[in-house]
Amino acid sequence: MKKAEVIRVSGPLVVASGCRGARMFDVVYVSEQRLIGEIVELKRDLAFIQVYEETSGIGPGEPVYLSGEPLSVELGPGIISSVYDGIQRPLEVIRQQKGDYIKRGIQIPSLDRKRLWHFKASVAVGQKVVEGDILGEVEETSLIKHKILVPPGLGGEITEIKEGDFRIEDTVAVLKDDDKGKTFEIKMCQRWPVRKPRPVKEKLPVSEMLVTGQRVIDTLFPVAKGGTACIPGPFGSGKTVCQHQFAKWSDAEVVVYIACGERGNEVADLLLSFPQLKDPASGKPLMERTVIIANTSNMPVAAREASIYTGITIAEYFRDMGYSVAVMADSTSRWAEALREMSGRLEEMPGEEGYPAYLATRLAEFYERAGKAVCLGSDNRQAALTIMGAVSPPGGDLSDPVVQNTLRVAKVFWGLDDKLANARHFPAINWLNSYSLYHENIKEYLEKQVSPEFIELRVEAMRLLGEESQLLEIARLVGLESLSESDRLILEVSRSIREDFLHQNAFHEIDTYTSLRKQYRMLKLILDFYKKAKRDLEENKPLNEILASPLRTKIAQAKYSPEDNV
Repeated sequence: MKKAEVIRVSGPLVVASGCRGARMFDVVYVSEQRLIGEIVELKRDLAFIQVYEETSGIGPGEPVYLSGEPLSVELGPGIISSVYDGIQRPLEVIRQQKGDYIKRGIQIPSLDRKRLWHFKASVAVGQKVVEGDILGEVEETSLIKHKILVPPGLGGEITEIKEGDFRIEDTVAVLKDDDKGKTFEIKMCQRWPVRKPRPVKEKLPVSEMLVTGQRVIDTLFPVAKGGTACIPGPFGSGKTVCQHQFAKWSDAEVVVYIACGERGNEVADLLLSFPQLKDPASGKPLMERTVIIANTSNMPVAAREASIYTGITIAEYFRDMGYSVAVMADSTSRWAEALREMSGRLEEMPGEEGYPAYLATRLAEFYERAGKAVCLGSDNRQAALTIMGAVSPPGGDLSDPVVQNTLRVAKVFWGLDDKLANARHFPAINWLNSYSLYHENIKEYLEKQVSPEFIELRVEAMRLLGEESQLLEIARLVGLESLSESDRLILEVSRSIREDFLHQNAFHEIDTYTSLRKQYRMLKLILDFYKKAKRDLEENKPLNEILASPLRTKIAQAKYSPEDNV
């Protein structure tokens, strides 16, 4: 391993000389403590290194070891149910071996080298395979069968295949590649550079809906499997709780939750609650399909920059197996702040509000890794990778560069409103300025899975909520009594849509998750009441008598009815 020398230290930025021949984004180890870092700029023989650990006590003259390899993640059995930091160090293993705090320079393999996994082969000797083909599988959890794939770039004839119990570094298959004239040993574990998207055969248009169980999202502003969504909002408006809800209840087969710069107590709440929760589809613990990347606000700032790449690469790996994967990034603002800090220390020309000029490019590169695709392999399996990113603009200012650049690439906007949050209306998603561009893509899916009427109900509900906003403005000027009875009925029905349908309690055993079938019936109940009340008004029935109907109590209680009683 080639050695260089530290000449300057500026927080997480270390400058080293003697690095001629090094490449951008190569991993290096700083000082005898071997603090891991990554080269982010090269000038002559100088390398500018962002160090993913605390650099206090490091000074000029200390050695820097060049690895010659980019920052990569280990991909293999054992990822599911794990909790990693931003550079894929297993936090639970560190806690067991080294205590409650991550010591500097600690290097522990991301995957357990001693554990045995039962490998069941699905190909035979003599069979021709191509890149991405499934060689066999390992039952990683009761929910996830881990497929062992032919690595990208390889293909040929299987000359040896084993079945039985193996460690991840044991050879399970031998592949003869005639084009390269070489023989390759394939293990259950492979490495992949985090900044390089994993290849697919073809990107496809999205057509299925990602069901989250949150009524305001699934009914009004849905996201498609393979889509992208942005959820910005001010402090205390419920971004993290919304992200937790997506992670807990979305019908993705694998969930990757990236806690990027969030407060430690929120991440602790996530880690404590997940093992207790059951997957609504299978009844199994949610952790059996979840990977958590925990890079909290008290961890080194530079590691935030790596955390979202670590998370998305792991997500792409499971997508390549054919699984529907959902990524929650909470929050990309903290990631952008890490970019800004490193850019300032590198003395780069600042862009808007001090963020680097390449902020928009980096955000686009991240969100473009989502999508529905035909995976590599001869079986043409399809899979989807969905990204939902939270943004924390200062003071809830939606003109913030991170928000605006995210909205240019994300097709769903869930705008959180602090006024709704202060009124204890959660999820505090403002239905007047939020939007989804996936309605046409998932129209056929909703008609088949729920009802052809569901789309009409959504349009009618949005119309009533829009009219309510206008009528409330008029009522503020001239008083509620001056409105006609039909207008006052619209106000009452809209209030019912808001309070009895859109309002949802994340901490209530039944209300926390609502199936599409129940959402459809709840909304239909409210709008059927509106149609009946409108007819009664036309027949000169008093409005007060209509609104006193006992049916309204049943409508209000519908959200707390179990799914079986719908």
